[in-house]
Amino acid sequence: MRRRVLQPSSSRGFVRAGRAASVYARRMPTQRGSCHCGRIRFEADSELTGLSVCNCSMCRRTGYVHWTIPPERFRLLAGADDILTYEFGTRVAKHHFCRHCGISPFRRARSDPDKIDVNARCLEDVDLDALPTSRFDGRNWEAAFAARERAR
Repeated sequence: MRRRVLQPSSSRGFVRAGRAASVYARRMPTQRGSCHCGRIRFEADSELTGLSVCNCSMCRRTGYVHWTIPPERFRLLAGADDILTYEFGTRVAKHHFCRHCGISPFRRARSDPDKIDVNARCLEDVDLDALPTSRFDGRNWEAAFAARERAR
């Protein structure tokens, strides 16, 4: 089965990682995920750490659990043509979702637009209740982002 993944030069900013991703796969666990209908499928090579929950208007409504990873560790396997993108406000965030089932398996977040923000709820065989999550006060985004940056 041939895997289809996207290059940084793509209009949506996804990464086609080909052979380079296998280097990460040898060192990191591979997480697999999809939208509800399975048309959008992806893999990510990284430890499942740094999960966060946000209370902004978008995340509160979608139940998103953020897992932010470098783009070179993300591979879109299927569904590039099934992705629609929603933008609002500053238009920095790119909220990607499936045109068929409406689920958002990943996005580009305003806080980290150079990374992939995976919805951990879309990962296979992951018990989110067993993993620690932090909170981000997205209702007060600017102040929360400034505090996060100071803490880094």
